[in-house]
Amino acid sequence: MFELLIISGMRPSEALALKWNDINWKDNRITIQRSLTRVNNHWAFKEPKTQNGRRTITMPSEVMNDLKEYKNRQNIEKSKAKEIINYDEAKEKMKPDELQKKLDDPKIYIDYGLVFATGNGNPLDLANINYKYFKPLLKEAGLPNIRLYDLRHTCATLLMMSKENPKIVSERLGHSSIGITLDTYSHVLPDMQEEAASKLKNLLLS
Repeated sequence: MFELLIISGMRPSEALALKWNDINWKDNRITIQRSLTRVNNHWAFKEPKTQNGRRTITMPSEVMNDLKEYKNRQNIEKSKAKEIINYDEAKEKMKPDELQKKLDDPKIYIDYGLVFATGNGNPLDLANINYKYFKPLLKEAGLPNIRLYDLRHTCATLLMMSKENPKIVSERLGHSSIGITLDTYSHVLPDMQEEAASKLKNLLLS
């Protein structure tokens, strides 16, 4: 997940809501069209707040290959369950009380189609990922104690520092406007202004 976050620039809540059918393996593209929200002990999918929040981004083939390997491992784990139930299909066919009984059985894998799921198919918990896996990883690598969300900022900052078109960065992040992107990452702009001045000098004064 960490690799996906830093390269895609998606929000952690968007990654947790990512489904396998959002992935276009042929073109190496991922469509982001929902996020995961939690209230108390309940979770739900949430639509993007703006039109730009629903977006399709291109990923490196290396990341796509890692996702394929992860999917294979997930399928192996799913096969160990007592029963695998497709949630969307079960919701249409089963009575509510019958479905709830299945949902409450920890030995049954409820398949929501999620890329990142627990051992019984439910969405992963962001706080658990952060403190059980992400924070220890940072400490082990001797890296600053950043938030999981900061991987998104790292992606954007690296793109801006590499002189990527701010509009492309904005589209990748799903910002509602390019102005938000420029305001958020204004700390990168001074270096870009210096380079622009140098280019003009070479063009006009050399």
